[in-house]
Amino acid sequence: MRKSSIVLGILILANFQFLSAQDNSVSDIPFERVPGLRERAVVMHIVSRIVEQNQQVIWNSENSRTTIPGRPVGIRLQSSDLVVAVQFTPFLRPSGQHILMAQSQIWVSIPNEGVSYQTTMQSIPIEFNEQVYFFPLGSVKDPGEARIEIQVEMEPYSPSGSTSNNSTNTRRNRGTTTSP
Repeated sequence: MRKSSIVLGILILANFQFLSAQDNSVSDIPFERVPGLRERAVVMHIVSRIVEQNQQVIWNSENSRTTIPGRPVGIRLQSSDLVVAVQFTPFLRPSGQHILMAQSQIWVSIPNEGVSYQTTMQSIPIEFNEQVYFFPLGSVKDPGEARIEIQVEMEPYSPSGSTSNNSTNTRRNRGTTTSP
């Protein structure tokens, strides 16, 4: 049996927590003190899923956070034997082809083997309202394997609270596939 299947089996049976690496709410971003900051703010929509071997989604979490370029937004999935921490940091370019830095850290306690640790860092090109998929554990290429899947979408911040999701979303599978 593959280690990733063992790990996801442990993860499936455990309790999960969604934690922000930094609580990036609009209220803690100093819009008033830094000119032009409000115009550069973005909203990160993050959908996290755990998908079993039979492609059934057994856990799903949807969250949105407002942040500014260079300030990360993160999630953390934790059980008694596994911790998956992922941070997404947006960087805006005037050309419209923005960059999303994805960093993941995975700690797995494997019985009779000890703790395994893996880290990844990836630069992902992204445009506003484009859906990008990141796989910190497992792979979409192997439908018979369980996986953790994170969908990220970035859009410009709107002070009125409405989103600019009027355009057709583009989907791209990007990211790191990790199997401890």
